[in-house]
Amino acid sequence: MSVRVDWRASVSLTGRVVKWLAVPMVFPLALALYYGRGLVVFAASIALSLAVGWALERLHDDPASALGTREGFLMVALTWLLVSVVGATPYLLEGALTTYGATSALRFPVNALFETMSGFTTTGSTVMASISFDAHSRALMMWRQETQWLGGMGIVVLAVAILPELSVGGAQLMDAEAPGPGLQKLTPRIAETARTLWGLYVALTALEIVGLYALHALGFAPNVDLYNAVAHGFTTMPTGGFSPEARSIEAFTAVVQWFIIPFMVAAGTNFALFWHLWNRDLGTVREDVELKAYLGVMGALTALLAGVLFTSPGLDVAGALEPSLRHAAFQVASIVTTTGYASVDFDAWGQTAKFVVLFAMFVGGSAGSTGGGIKVVRWVVVLKSLRRELFTAVHPEAVRPVRLGSRVLDETAIRGIYAFTFLYLVIFALGTLAVALVGVPGQELSAFEATSAVAATLGNVGPGVGLVGPMNSFRAFPAVSKLLMVFLMWAGRLEIFPVLVLLTDAYWRN
Repeated sequence: MSVRVDWRASVSLTGRVVKWLAVPMVFPLALALYYGRGLVVFAASIALSLAVGWALERLHDDPASALGTREGFLMVALTWLLVSVVGATPYLLEGALTTYGATSALRFPVNALFETMSGFTTTGSTVMASISFDAHSRALMMWRQETQWLGGMGIVVLAVAILPELSVGGAQLMDAEAPGPGLQKLTPRIAETARTLWGLYVALTALEIVGLYALHALGFAPNVDLYNAVAHGFTTMPTGGFSPEARSIEAFTAVVQWFIIPFMVAAGTNFALFWHLWNRDLGTVREDVELKAYLGVMGALTALLAGVLFTSPGLDVAGALEPSLRHAAFQVASIVTTTGYASVDFDAWGQTAKFVVLFAMFVGGSAGSTGGGIKVVRWVVVLKSLRRELFTAVHPEAVRPVRLGSRVLDETAIRGIYAFTFLYLVIFALGTLAVALVGVPGQELSAFEATSAVAATLGNVGPGVGLVGPMNSFRAFPAVSKLLMVFLMWAGRLEIFPVLVLLTDAYWRN
């Protein structure tokens, strides 16, 4: 049986994307020049990115002409994997070439790969032992932030927007990468849709950066300087959660925390709705079923968590309305959208509050957003189809389609959503079992901690509870568990199927 996949075309296109990775590395290179640390690290990383990309690109003369469905799956999956591998270079080089990076946990290849995969997939989990400018250069810390911004709207979507040779097969590439059960085409040409999505993304990022720095200028955010404003703009809109501050958003004032909440909510909203809003199509926004469910779930969880915090004796926020409401709203928005920021160490909360946080990890953002997880629209479809089954059990002669607003869903799409949700939960269960069995050397890993670690990585959430709480890291896990979590982050960001289909014999052969 012959191989049916033109893997050379897929790898060649991946090489073109890897080659272009050198361009965003210019920003941390400029910071390295300005601050006087990390110049050699990023100069060498740029050279390596160009060399690897050029070498892979030589494998096929006209890869776009050979791009089919199978090649598209391979190209998307390989792009995210190889970009993470090449993107780990600055971490490794800083550990090898500088004295201040000699003790960094990121000098080890597995740790460096974990950090970059967490960055590009906007997971936000970290293996950094020390998040400070003493242990790492400002240039490297900004690269860490930038990886999340690049991965938020999608590396392949960006490639389709700027590389003309990908416009022909751009629709299937974007569909394979898009977070959610389907891609909404906003303009007649798919490359224009890609540019529109990235334009909205850049505009919202710039708005947050300007707003954060304005708060600093007005005296409401004394420690949010321009560097911090840019750094957090780069990781809010992609729902990433990395921060150059060791205590995450807890390091900032209550005003800053309130300010960031709506941007996290916006990042977890279908970006197509912003396009409709810009075009004054308010009816489409108002009637969107997923948006109503998304806001409703966050509102309900916020009210529940605020009530738990307000009535929990022993907590600093107990009996205090504003901080209870602020931390509840912030953490619900952060976890549901899979941003992963922390306004407080929620690992210090009671079991009830932590169960609310764990439950929120399985909600996910909206389809077409930068959020991870299962996605709200899938839960809406599952609930509507279950309701339909209960109705037809009593009225077997009835024909009752499942609707999303005025749109009738195809039964194939419903089966696909059930298959994804089931597969997601199976991978979550197997991953939890594997992490629990491997354990953590010298420490006791509870079932709750193993569960939250896998939920945080597969759902691209970031922090968990206990050992992997918001003020801790994943550094204590052995290499085999970290590699498993790298796989979970990769598969979770690509919605599982583009990765798992590569492991089947039917994909590769006739």
